[in-house]
Amino acid sequence: MSDEHGGTSEAIENLLREDRTFPPSDAFTSEALLSDPSIYERTATDEGFREFWTREGNTLDWMEPWTDLYEWQAPYAKWFIGGKLNVSVNCLDRHVANGLGDRVAYHWEGEPAGDARTITYRELLEEVCRFTNALRALGVKKGDRVAIYMPMIPELPVAMLACTRIGAPHSVVFGGFSADALADRIDDAECSVVITADGGYRKGAAVALKQAADDAMGRTSSVQHCVVVQRTGGDVAWDESRDHWYHDLIVDQPTTADPEPMDAEDLLYLLYTSGTTAKPKGIMHTTGGYLVGVSATHRYVFDLRPETDVYWCMADIGWVTGHSYIVYGPLANGTTSVIYEGAIDFPDKDRWAQVAAKYSATILYTAPTAIRALMKYGADAFADDDLSSLRLLGSVGEPINPEAWAWYWKEIGGERCPVVDTWWQTETGMIMITPLPGITTLKPGSATFPFPGVEADVVDEAGNSVPLGKGGYLTLDRPWPAMLRGIYGDPERYEQTYWSRYPGRYFAGDGCKRDDEGYYWLLGRIDDVMNVSGHRISTTEVESSLVSHPSVAEAAVVGRSDPLTGQAIFCYVILRSSHEPSDELAAELRAHVATQIGKFARPKQVMFTPDLPKTRSGKIMRRLLRDIAEQRDLGDVTTLADTNVVNTIRDQSGTGED
Repeated sequence: MSDEHGGTSEAIENLLREDRTFPPSDAFTSEALLSDPSIYERTATDEGFREFWTREGNTLDWMEPWTDLYEWQAPYAKWFIGGKLNVSVNCLDRHVANGLGDRVAYHWEGEPAGDARTITYRELLEEVCRFTNALRALGVKKGDRVAIYMPMIPELPVAMLACTRIGAPHSVVFGGFSADALADRIDDAECSVVITADGGYRKGAAVALKQAADDAMGRTSSVQHCVVVQRTGGDVAWDESRDHWYHDLIVDQPTTADPEPMDAEDLLYLLYTSGTTAKPKGIMHTTGGYLVGVSATHRYVFDLRPETDVYWCMADIGWVTGHSYIVYGPLANGTTSVIYEGAIDFPDKDRWAQVAAKYSATILYTAPTAIRALMKYGADAFADDDLSSLRLLGSVGEPINPEAWAWYWKEIGGERCPVVDTWWQTETGMIMITPLPGITTLKPGSATFPFPGVEADVVDEAGNSVPLGKGGYLTLDRPWPAMLRGIYGDPERYEQTYWSRYPGRYFAGDGCKRDDEGYYWLLGRIDDVMNVSGHRISTTEVESSLVSHPSVAEAAVVGRSDPLTGQAIFCYVILRSSHEPSDELAAELRAHVATQIGKFARPKQVMFTPDLPKTRSGKIMRRLLRDIAEQRDLGDVTTLADTNVVNTIRDQSGTGED
């Protein structure tokens, strides 16, 4: 995207010329790939839909076979009815039994130099069994809820898999969340056990997780035991009646443990979505359908070749991306994966590239936020790192702007790696809209088409399907195996939130448009779609326009109340290092957006800022940006990676206002 001076390269500009597409390559026609384009038409029929998901269900090992594929009484679904299985068996035991025990399950890289482990499937199975036995010795049984609050260390997937072996639903809480957030989640699920660590590392600092866990547990009444992994060696407070060191619990435990047969519809885990005005929602995912969905999508979307691939999903396991595409999907497919503990640009800007080169990663799956951060540094930052092993790139978490897509493809993928831009949610459990690299002609910025066996639509306010070339609201019109089964303890909220607006259809809460060829272009959350003088304008479109300007490194856009136009476009802009803020540049940027999108999209105000408020997982906190623009009280900022950022932005003088 940029040369060392921060300008837009001619090569990237050429990639983004109108109608530039990227046809599939013959390199992506492996046996594992759905390589027949007619799969879309076949799975659109009821017979083809059933045939497809039956075939995928049969890729797992079942303790008892299912009798019916699915039942659907909107908004409630059941999949693989009557079947029994165990997730840990499908992720570990069957691979070891099939002679793959020596295959690497995880290459783990810690943030401090020299911290690294390589763990085979046999070693992972033995560790999971030891911890399963330890949890059972503490009294954990099927149905008990277990909170997991840990850094990105191997013991995190071990803890998750041990819970699945027992049949105890886990609730993983991202290690960057505050004690308040952890307490809320423990309380809502009534967790009897908390699994944590003394701390973890982030940008050279030790994060005191046990201290936060102690604070949270002090506000709850359900926790009976706390298991602590020793990671940093820091001093921690200790309650002899409750606390246990992980290493002490497992040291004498057997390396085998009987797995609990689980009904396909038994609860596998809870994952809480962060609430801004209401308490977090405990999204419920069950056992059979979820595992079928994540293993199928992982296998096909990434053209998986388990014998040779080294796959790196750069998300945190505390989010759904990590659940589905670091733990359950990859392990079910016998994949070798990379887990990295720290920030991808610490202590060096190319830390991520060093890790990818060290393990010869072949697949990289990351977020547009991370890609744009790397764009800011420029390709020279990782020019000395060998990324020639990469063969496929993925994007997840938010719509990717075409400039970032093209930079990712050219600078990181070396113009040889297709980019699979995926859309899905915590609630969907699995990837829903995505290219298939051996079939799909790619368009930078488009997630392309629904995954086979997924039925989606773009509708207007009344629920009518909009014509091609138009935009509206994304809905999912058919059940899918990995779909959420509800909000824990709150069925009314589940029905109201996702199913009331368009009865019988799942309302995703995202804006979307389809172009004249039927490609899906995600526009972000509907509260990120602005209405300016009657024009519906996507924040993503304005952000993409700003980032295409040679002076801009990153941008975030929100709507601000305006007495004349209803909403006005308010832009936060981070400049590249060779550019300085000025009213003249702000005017130039407003004119640039007006030229690219239309005069109706001309921003009302541009504010230059050195940084944006982001969570510790790298997501921009747009709620805070809206609050700053509206001059409202900011409320809870505990999930921010750096709380000083919002104070800096608020102290900025207004710049570039029309």
